Amino acid sequence: MKKGLLLILVLVLGLSLLVTGCGDKKEEAPAPNGEETATGDGSWKRVQDAGKIKAGLDDGFPPMGFRNDKGELVGFDIDMGKEITKRTGLEIEWVPTDWNGIVPSLLAKKFDVIHSGMNMWEERKEAINFAGPYGVASQVILVKKDNNDKIESLEDLKDQVIGTQLGGTGQQESSKAGFDEKNMKLYNKFPEAFADLDNGRTVAVVVDSFAAPEWLKTGKYKKVGQEIGMNKEAVIGIGVRKEDKELRDQLDAVIKEMLEDGTLTKLSNEWLGYDITEQLESDQVK
Repeated sequence: MKKGLLLILVLVLGLSLLVTGCGDKKEEAPAPNGEETATGDGSWKRVQDAGKIKAGLDDGFPPMGFRNDKGELVGFDIDMGKEITKRTGLEIEWVPTDWNGIVPSLLAKKFDVIHSGMNMWEERKEAINFAGPYGVASQVILVKKDNNDKIESLEDLKDQVIGTQLGGTGQQESSKAGFDEKNMKLYNKFPEAFADLDNGRTVAVVVDSFAAPEWLKTGKYKKVGQEIGMNKEAVIGIGVRKEDKELRDQLDAVIKEMLEDGTLTKLSNEWLGYDITEQLESDQVK
């Protein structure tokens, strides 16, 4: 009888240990709704749930994004955005923002992305990520047509006052060439810079190469010298917060698709008169 009781106790104890062991393993398993699951960072689901992507832009930046005579937002980036909506099923809500504050506004989550012909500087990559690139953009010097001075480079303008956009690539390249606050006027939008050029407050405007044709069409200006800043940073992409990797990957895939099927070439020729994707090297396109 004692042996039988002892056997029962051993069996009960063994069963108890087995149940306890199974319980411990269950507690160690990752939570089904934890951050490290297949749901990822949630950035793509966020915009899907919202039904739209909010995009910050400079709305005074022809031909990329600007207002027509009816006050409608038009341009290369706007039509590219329409193509993105067709391929993702999401709307795009445009959020006009001063260029100098556009990265801080993205980081403050006032919108999801920056879609406004933004150069992919190494300094910017320290703060944000980029989807793309989707084009090449250097800088050019424009002066009034009646300016007969011999100007072939920024060096020829050292003792004069030039204008460009605050926080833009033109400011960066002009600063590299030695310009400072004494001989460089900075503007929130390019129309303001060209207004001062018209009034003689400046002698030249440094502007993105893809934006220059729009101003040259007015017949008031001419391009002088060589293009500036033709380097690995002379490519443009869509700015995305670093934590929004899924959103970036989805936009990357759409951009690649539009590059491969010729959609961006078509839009570029329509809005700029040439193909800004042509100079993209294969290793720059993801």
